[in-house]
Amino acid sequence: MKYVLGIDLGTSAVKILLVNQSGEVCQEVTRAYPLIQERSGYSEQNPEEWVEKTIDGLSALISGFDGDINDIEGISFSGQMHGLVLLDKENKYLRNAILWNDTRTTKQCEFINEVVGKNRLLEITKNPALEGFTLPKLLWVKENEPGLFNQTAVFLLPKDYLRYRLTGRIHTEFSDAAGTLLLNVKDKQWSEEICNKLGISLEICPPLVESHDFIGTITKEVSNQTGLSPEVKVFAGGADNACGAIGSGILTEGNTLCSIGTSGVVLSYEEHGDQDFKGKVHYFNHGKEDAYYSMGVTLAAGFSLSWFKDTFAENESFQQLLEDVDQVSIGSNGLLFTPYLVGERTPHADFSIRGSFIGMDASHKRCDFARAVMEGITFSLNESIEIFRKNGKKIDSIISIGGGAKNPVWLQMQADIFNATIIKLSSEQGPGMGAAMIAAYGCNWFDSLENCAEEFIKPVNEYKPVLENVKMYEKLYIIYKQVYLQTKELNQQLFEFRK
Repeated sequence: MKYVLGIDLGTSAVKILLVNQSGEVCQEVTRAYPLIQERSGYSEQNPEEWVEKTIDGLSALISGFDGDINDIEGISFSGQMHGLVLLDKENKYLRNAILWNDTRTTKQCEFINEVVGKNRLLEITKNPALEGFTLPKLLWVKENEPGLFNQTAVFLLPKDYLRYRLTGRIHTEFSDAAGTLLLNVKDKQWSEEICNKLGISLEICPPLVESHDFIGTITKEVSNQTGLSPEVKVFAGGADNACGAIGSGILTEGNTLCSIGTSGVVLSYEEHGDQDFKGKVHYFNHGKEDAYYSMGVTLAAGFSLSWFKDTFAENESFQQLLEDVDQVSIGSNGLLFTPYLVGERTPHADFSIRGSFIGMDASHKRCDFARAVMEGITFSLNESIEIFRKNGKKIDSIISIGGGAKNPVWLQMQADIFNATIIKLSSEQGPGMGAAMIAAYGCNWFDSLENCAEEFIKPVNEYKPVLENVKMYEKLYIIYKQVYLQTKELNQQLFEFRK
């Protein structure tokens, strides 16, 4: 039996999957690392943590592997998007990585819009200037840390830095490059126009490859540290959402994915690079060659539930926290939650908005709050589905992965709020499985990602919308959408009091 490794470099942990030729996850290792949040709106990580924890995880996985080490044929990567890693001419990182959920760059976004123009930016990159993207971070460093910026020889995305440290090779690929605001998404090349207008040297943009391209092999040092064969093949990989799409079989027109991790996304496959959503949703290159996907984002999806657990049920498991939510009626007994804990992305690109519980009274119990958090996250994701439908997309069925696919009450909630059949897969690994599939395809186990998906991806359950529930949620959804409009100004007034 042959194997591949899928390495998913997430926001809170790196997850490593050992997958066989039948698509079965044979081993799984997770290693966590911290966020560095020195000020409100700042979110960073030490890139060395990614490397150390990945090496440690690989070593643990290999020590528990009872097969022939040479049967592990390939490695590929999935990674958190938009993060900025700056390297000097010796390829040493210059500062902590600035992450996707860092919101310090509002001024730089305004500058991009002024110099490039909102419409021209959309024409080239298919996306608006938002605080989370890589280009505003580059401009922030250029303005606030000019000494470091002037030492920069190349920038990388997080998973590309990790891959460099394992192989000694520097590249990025199109699905992650699309999240920088520096890529011409349709033409698949760095935009010289944007670089010139903003004073960014084209030379610091890394070489571009396809997700399934063979990059090289691991270094002798990494082989010694982990026990992996020095002959194992390494493939470029993709952005977490692109890999989540691959790992869920979103590889043809009409397929839609809902993924609830730290952030939440609704993602739909696109065949062409000329769709125009006018910046209302993201539009990126897929991990599948010459394909694309559109995507709406809830910044604090699973993070909202994690925050609630850590704040009000610190010593309990998620299972304990949610064990009574099925006893709570739709609407959480008149309690609504908006998941704007770190601002919002879709449909409100608003870094200053913050979350709310609306409708609290003395009768509410913790289970009401827990269900309200789940419903609020799902309402937020439904705003992206609403945009897709208004732009002519037919969405009758949705594959659900991530934390939201682990709980049957939440899966039924998604079916009722989205008014679509929700499909649960045998594995909710999503991005990690997508990375493993890229490696399997790169190793020539299959002649296409689609054929790989037929072997690897197995639906195990369906959740149908219940008409009575759909109607009740439609009424609640109307109320939910009013909360943003009626708290926006209040949150702006409160902004000066945040630490």
